[in-house]
Amino acid sequence: MSQSKQPIWYALYTKPRSEKKVAERLRSKNCQVFAPMETKIKQWSDRKKKVEEPFFKSYVFVQFDEANKYEILNTPGVVAQVTWLGKPAKIQSEEIEAIRDFLDRYQGVKVENTEMRPGQRMRVKHGELEDSYGTVVRQTKHRVVLEIEKLGMALYAEVPKSQVENI
Repeated sequence: MSQSKQPIWYALYTKPRSEKKVAERLRSKNCQVFAPMETKIKQWSDRKKKVEEPFFKSYVFVQFDEANKYEILNTPGVVAQVTWLGKPAKIQSEEIEAIRDFLDRYQGVKVENTEMRPGQRMRVKHGELEDSYGTVVRQTKHRVVLEIEKLGMALYAEVPKSQVENI
């Protein structure tokens, strides 16, 4: 049974300020790595300097086969593989490409972790539920569950946080 599967992308959690080194080490192991950097100007008391900082702090995305998993996870600077419900979080190539395209198109992009409180009213900005209004029921790290009242019924929808805004 021969399977010609494309390697899957995974997220690795790194030691603080080790993203660049980890990416270099993984590339030296012939891995496909995605660790986007942004150039910032830092001010010291005596000078200004352009420095590259990771866009996703403490995270590096890497594509590898399951056979190489332990070699990858034992790379110096790697703390752990990011998991979801106890299993390695798999990331689709299309999602990595979408992030790449987005970062290439837009300058000055910032990643914000917005906290939303249960009972807070929100509007869905885009997606299948665009222009729907709902109340926050609960949230996870990247998603929010909204109670949306339509036709006299309460619908519960799990929506990416990036698709909602406070009203």
